[in-house]
Amino acid sequence: MINPRSPESNLSGLKREDFQKVIDGKETDLFILKNHAGMEVALTNYGCAILSIMVPDRTGKYANVVLGHDSIDHVVNSPEPFLNTIIGRYANRIARGYCPIGGGYYQLRKNDGENTLHGGPTGFHKRVWDAYRINDSAIKFTYLSRNLEENYPGNLNVEVEYSIPYDKNELRITYNATTDEPTLVNLTNHAFFNLAGPATPTSSILNHEVTINADFYLPMTPTSIPTGEIRQVEGTPMDFRTPHPIGERINDDFEQLKRGAGYDHCYVLKKIEPRDYSLAATCYEPESGRVLKVYTNQPGLQLYTGNWLSGFTGAHGATFPARSALCFEAQLFPDTPNRSYFPSALLNGRESYYQATAYCFDVRR
Repeated sequence: MINPRSPESNLSGLKREDFQKVIDGKETDLFILKNHAGMEVALTNYGCAILSIMVPDRTGKYANVVLGHDSIDHVVNSPEPFLNTIIGRYANRIARGYCPIGGGYYQLRKNDGENTLHGGPTGFHKRVWDAYRINDSAIKFTYLSRNLEENYPGNLNVEVEYSIPYDKNELRITYNATTDEPTLVNLTNHAFFNLAGPATPTSSILNHEVTINADFYLPMTPTSIPTGEIRQVEGTPMDFRTPHPIGERINDDFEQLKRGAGYDHCYVLKKIEPRDYSLAATCYEPESGRVLKVYTNQPGLQLYTGNWLSGFTGAHGATFPARSALCFEAQLFPDTPNRSYFPSALLNGRESYYQATAYCFDVRR
C-alpha cells in the first residue's frame, strides 16, 4: 500500500493516527483529497469508506455533508456497517441468497433474514483494500475477491478510483472489475448524505427537496425483494419527476412506503441508451442552500431515507437518528439474477465491468 503524505491539517478535523491499524494483516489509514476550489474528501481503505465530504453552504461555511466516523475502530464497529462504504460483489438484495450463475446455482451467505444483502456479511464493506495515491485529488483502491468469497464464483479483481476535479466541487467514483470465470458484479457506494451537516442530533432530511429522473420504480415485497413489477410513479408518492420535499409524502397511507418504513426503493432511470452517463437525481437543502446532483451510467438508483438509523454516535459526537440521511445508490436492479428481464449483472471472463458515478455539489443563493 502506498500512503499519501501525512494529512496534518484538514477541514474535517480527523486525525491520521486514529485510522492507522492492522486488520487481517493489512494496514488501514486516512487519506485526504483536496482541490483548488476548496473541496475536501476524507477516506479510509477499510471498505473504501468516505469519512467526510467538506463543501460550502451559500455563505461560504464548510460542513461535512455525509454521516461519518472519526476513528477506524468506530468504522469497523459501526451500528450501520454500510456507512459510506463500497458495496459488493452485489449491491442490494438477492432473494434467498440463491441464484444461477454461468450454468450453475450458488447459495450465497445470508445476512438479511432469508436474503443476501450488499454482498453478504463480510462483503467489500468489511475488507481492507490496497491504496495507491495518484495525486492530491485522486486515489485508487484495489481488492482481489477470491473464488467463493461469500460463495460467489470466480476471482474478481476490483479497482475503485475516487477523484475530485481541480476546480469543481465534485466527487467522481469510477469502478472497474474483471473475473476469471462467470460471476455477479453490481457495485455501488452507500453514502449517507445530509446537506445541512451533522449535529447532535443530526437534523432530519425531511426538508430536502428531491428530484429523480425516473418514470418507473420497482415495488417490493414485505422483505424488500422486488415483486417483479415495474410500476409507474405517476399518481403516487413515489413520483419525484418534479421536486418534492422528502417529508411531504413519506408518511402517506401507501403500502410501499409502509413496507420500507419510508423510501427504500430502486428507481428505473430514464436513459436514451441503457448505459448513458446522465443526470439521475437532484437534492436541495433550503436552509444551507446546498445542492447535490447525481450522475451515473447505471440503470437504477436506490433512494433510501435512513429509516433504520438508530441514533448512534458518529464523528465528533454527532448522533444519527432515523431519517437523518439520504442515500442515492447508483446500481443495477435488486435481485437481478432471479429476474431475466432486468439488466444483467453477469460478468464473464472475456468482459470487464465499468461504472461511473459522480456527486456534484453547488449552492443556490
